[in-house]
Amino acid sequence: MDIQLINDELLSALHEKAKNSERLRQNFDLRTTPADTSQRMLNALEPGTRVPIHRHLKTSESVICLEGCLDWIFYEELPTVDTGGPIHDGETTADETQFKEVARFRVCPREGTYGIQVPLGKWHTIEVHEPSTIFEAKDGAYEPQR
Repeated sequence: MDIQLINDELLSALHEKAKNSERLRQNFDLRTTPADTSQRMLNALEPGTRVPIHRHLKTSESVICLEGCLDWIFYEELPTVDTGGPIHDGETTADETQFKEVARFRVCPREGTYGIQVPLGKWHTIEVHEPSTIFEAKDGAYEPQR
């Protein structure tokens, strides 16, 4: 039986890997077959991780925070500025000097905020305040950055 239990042991192991990674984050793919074209993953995030300002052009993003505390920051593009090129299918990213912050939302289960729905096409990033684990779901198969 291939059943994956999501428990403290799994989350602790993910955070150990995240602490030891250059990017200070580690994901765990929850898909059970390559034919599954969704994105469902756990992501362990350590303070100091840098997620470039980006947007998803083909899907919205649903995020539930299992533990920790982080801010979701939303941006608008500054006028007449080239916003960069593709990272991989459906996403783009650009230099943060090309944006202005327009909204910030704290996601922290112990404060009663459990997740966020990121609309399609909205520029965003995160700021991690303490070790955090999130569950992310999006349309389209996950393709790790190389």
